[in-house]
Order: sequence, then C-alpha cells, then structure tokens
Amino acid sequence: MTAPVIPYLLLVLAIVTEVIATSALKASDGMTRLWPAGIVVVGYAVAFLLLAQTLKTLPVGLTYAIWAGVGVVGVALVGIFYFGETMTLAKAAGIALIIVGVILVQTNSA
Repeated sequence: MTAPVIPYLLLVLAIVTEVIATSALKASDGMTRLWPAGIVVVGYAVAFLLLAQTLKTLPVGLTYAIWAGVGVVGVALVGIFYFGETMTLAKAAGIALIIVGVILVQTNSA
C-alpha cells in the first residue's frame, strides 16, 4: 500500500523551507543582517515543524534520506545559480550520486 500524498507534500514544503533558510543563512553575513537572519530563524522553525509532521506517517530513515539528499542538492543548486559558485565535474557527480542514493533508499523502504 502506498503512503498518502499529504506527508510527501509536507516533506517537500519542509525541504523548500530548509533550503530557503540555509540560503538566507549565507545571505545573513554571519547573522549580522536583520532580514536574512529573521528568515533563517523562522525558516528553520517552520522546516522542522513540517518535518515533525511528516515523521508521524513516514519512516524516519526514508524521510531523513529524502530531507538530507534533496536539501543538499537544493542548497548546492542555489549556491551555483544564486551565489555564483562554480559547477565542477566533481560537484555534478556528487549531486548525481546523492540523487541516486535517495532514489535507492526510497525504492527499497518498507
């Protein structure tokens, strides 16, 4: 039986919120800029509340694999497209391996 859609939607929202908060952490310049620092605090609080709701239904191993993997890929892409970080072959390979790893965990979860 497949899991309901709502926990996965909450997980996607948690990941998006966490990526926004992490990006704001970079923009906060060491938590010295008010608006980005506020986004960090609120963003992480919302992300963890959404993650906690997700864990009521989905297995913790699956949830954390998706959360961590997609979050890392999301932040890496924000770094490349927003903060001007370079995309190297090694970084691209790492992102691809993370995606494959998350897929393997997801398809082999009970």
